[in-house]
Amino acid sequence: MEVQALLDVEQLAIKKQKTFNQSPLRYLARAALASMFIGFGVIVAFKTGNYFYIEHSPFAYPMAALTFGSAIILIAYGGGDLFTGNTFYYTIAALRKKMRWAEVFKLWTGTYVGNIIGATIFAFLIYATGLFNDSSVNGFLLSVADKKIHTPLIELFFRGILCNWLVCLAFFIPMSLKGDGPKLFTMILFVFCFFISGYEHSIANMCTFAIALVLDHPDTISFGGVIRNLIPVTLGNIIGGNFLMGWMYHFVNKPFMDLDE
Repeated sequence: MEVQALLDVEQLAIKKQKTFNQSPLRYLARAALASMFIGFGVIVAFKTGNYFYIEHSPFAYPMAALTFGSAIILIAYGGGDLFTGNTFYYTIAALRKKMRWAEVFKLWTGTYVGNIIGATIFAFLIYATGLFNDSSVNGFLLSVADKKIHTPLIELFFRGILCNWLVCLAFFIPMSLKGDGPKLFTMILFVFCFFISGYEHSIANMCTFAIALVLDHPDTISFGGVIRNLIPVTLGNIIGGNFLMGWMYHFVNKPFMDLDE
């Protein structure tokens, strides 16, 4: 059973809450760090994939998916608070009556705001480097951003659900594994699965759009289009982390967790 891993999730959520209570600014900074780590993953993924994209190779997406795994390693080992994972962590703590739901929503909001700040800062840092300004380098990223903006809303919503279900599993399953090797392999594999499947991750999208907007982008990529994508994707991510992970794992493990109390 996943009892010990769920207890670890609960303790992690409480630790995050203490960080917020001690210093909301530090909490926002940690959230900003997380989205900047995602930004590093976005850059390496789309720059790697672009070499194949300009040659019209079918390996563009697989190579991008493989290299995007660097982002989850940075978050897992470098620290940072990611909104998508917190939809799961705080739900477990609330269901275990270790946190009030009002606190959950406040912390979710704080994380999301911090992630936006980090994505914005990272985008301007990338712009300042000039490394992504040329159309021969940013074509793949702009193409993907354009497709995300024009995907039907209902599809974005359900892709968001499946995405965060898988991403939360990428953080949760390694908690039961021993050794950094198996943990890293599992994380990278699950992130590869979500990326190659075409699911939608609100914070990864946030970083992708932020970078696209500071570049010389086509008129089809707009701030309004970004909001159109992020709303259904964020709602889908919440359901994936809150219901399919938090409520589901609490329900199937509740009899065993009650024995530990």
